[in-house]
Amino acid sequence: MSLEAIQTITGAEQAVREQKARAADEAKRIVAEAERAGRQLVSDARAQAEETVKAMLAEAEARAGEQSAQTLGDSAAQCEALKQAARGRLEQAAGLIVGRVGNS
Repeated sequence: MSLEAIQTITGAEQAVREQKARAADEAKRIVAEAERAGRQLVSDARAQAEETVKAMLAEAEARAGEQSAQTLGDSAAQCEALKQAARGRLEQAAGLIVGRVGNS
C-alpha cells in the first residue's frame, strides 16, 4: 500500500472519529436540553396545580362563609320567632297568675 493511500485512510479515520465525537457531543446537548425542558414543564405544571388548588380553596372557603352566614341568619330568625312566641305567652301566663292569685 502506498504512503498516500495510508495517509488518505488515516485522514478518513480521523475525520470519522471527529465526526463521532461531534455527534456524541450533540447527542449530550440534546439530552441535556430535553431534560431541562422536562424539568421546566414539571415545574410549570406544579405551579399551575398549586394556583388551581389555591383558587379551589378560596372558592370553598367563600362558599363555606356564605353557608355559615345563611345558617346564622336562619338561626337568628328562628330565635326571634321563639322570642316573639314566648312574649305572647308571657302575657297569657301573667294573666293566669294574676287570676290564680286573686282567687286565693
